[in-house]
Formats: sequence, structure tokens, C-alpha cells
Amino acid sequence: MIRILGTIFAGLLGLAFGSFLNVCLSRWPEGESIVQPRSHCGHCGRTLTWWENVPLVSWLALRGRCRTCRAWIGWRHPLVELAVGVLWAYSAYFFFRELSNSEKMLTSIYVPLIFAIGQMILSWLLVALATLDAENFWLPNWLTLPGAVLGFISYFLRIKMSSDHVLGSYGALSFQKHFLFAALSRRLFGILAAAGLILLIRWVYWLIRHREGIGLGDAKLMALLAAWLGLPQTLLAFWMGATLGAVVAVVLLAVPSKSLNLRAWAAQKLPLGSFLCIGGIISSLWGGQLIDAYLRWAGF
Repeated sequence: MIRILGTIFAGLLGLAFGSFLNVCLSRWPEGESIVQPRSHCGHCGRTLTWWENVPLVSWLALRGRCRTCRAWIGWRHPLVELAVGVLWAYSAYFFFRELSNSEKMLTSIYVPLIFAIGQMILSWLLVALATLDAENFWLPNWLTLPGAVLGFISYFLRIKMSSDHVLGSYGALSFQKHFLFAALSRRLFGILAAAGLILLIRWVYWLIRHREGIGLGDAKLMALLAAWLGLPQTLLAFWMGATLGAVVAVVLLAVPSKSLNLRAWAAQKLPLGSFLCIGGIISSLWGGQLIDAYLRWAGF
């Protein structure tokens, strides 16, 4: 019962934070405050009533249009709210499942708790970055860089608490310090390697095409993913994101837009960051299982 109620509460909380994220996504690119003015229609400027701000429900009730001017609100609003709500509910469900399936000491509860909170923060960041890149080709430093720092801190806390619980009882203080140093060094190497992969591809593309093909924001996004997920799962996210981007590119090549001439159509940009974020979300949820399944299939 607690698992069900906790999952529902986390999902509703995710819808609320998704609604707040929609405000941020609309105002950040314009350089506007996310506090003032109150929520309003972007077309007629009318301030919205409280019942027009209920996440997901209001959009459905209004059929995606402003009550006054009937302007189209857009699919981004319900999709962002739904994405954050579902991802937060899944994180809470996983947390409660971990508690119910284990007979651990009280101190070990904090490890899955930090993991669940970290999953919520990461999913919120990735939904935000995916949308910003899709709509504006923009991966702001003040999201990617602090996000990477938060990921590293979250990993440190989980490793520290796990080592305290498992190794601390044996009094192996020196071994515990060595374990922490080795784990954090591997995570830091993964962050640098993930960012370096994008920088290498960027440099090779410059040598071939003599123009930029990948922005530095994508390298910082890869560092963020590696800080949260580690290098193996980040490489999986990169593979999935690159594959998804290639599929979209093939579709665009096969179905050129009638509104664009050939030169403009061929020069269209694709938001690599959005594809990496989608890959990152999938990898954060099931990356470990996918990697283990592949290793078993490959005979390792």
C-alpha cells in the first residue's frame, strides 16, 4: 500500500514540477523571469486562473487552446508534464521496491533513497535539456555544468554510504579510503572520456567539413551523463542517441520538405543533444540490464 501511495504521490509531484519546467522552458530562451509575471497566455496576455494551471488536466479540459483567444498552446506542455510525472513515479516505485525486497540495516535505506532522488533530478534535467535543444538548439551551461557536479556528488554520497555500511563494520578504514579514491577516480575519468569523445568527433568533423558540426554543449551534456551514469551507460546512451538521430536524418533525407529549397533542406540542423537526452533517460532506467544482456549474448 505504501508503495502504491508513494508512487502516486511522486507522479503527482512530477506533474507539478513538469508544469513549472514548462514555465522555465518558455521564459528562459527569452531571458524572462520565471517568477514574475504570473502564468499567462503567450498570445493574448491574459493571466491564467488557478484551474487553468492544473498540470495535464487543464490542457485536456481546454483541448490545448487558450480559453479567451483560442490560440494553440502546443503539445510540448502536456508531454513535458507527463514525461516528468511518469519518470518520477517510476523512480519512486523502484525505491519502494528496493526497500520491500531487502532486509537491510536502517542506514542502508539512504543509498536507494539518494539514488531515487538523483534519478528524479537527472530526469528533470534531461527533459529540460532535450526540449531546449529541440526548440532552440541550446544546451545552457548553467544546466549542464551544475548538473554534472550534482551527479558527481550523488555518486560520491552513494559510494560513501555503501562503503561505510559494508566496510566500516570491519574496521577497514585504509581499505575504505582506497576504495573511495579508486571509485571516484574511475568516475572522473569517465566524465573526461565522455566529453572527450564528443570533442574528438567535433575535431574530425572540422577536419573533413571545415565547419562546426557538433556544439560544445553536447560535450558538456556527455560529461553530465557520465557523472550520473558512469562511462559504460553513457556510451550506451550515446549509441542510442546517435542511432535515433541517424534514423531521423534518414527520414528527413527521404522526405524533403516542400517549403525548403535543396540547399536549405540539406543544411538542416538536428538537435543531437535531444537525442542524447533520450538515450540518457533510457540508459538511466535500464542501462545496466541492457549492458548485462549484451555481455551475456556476446559470451563475456
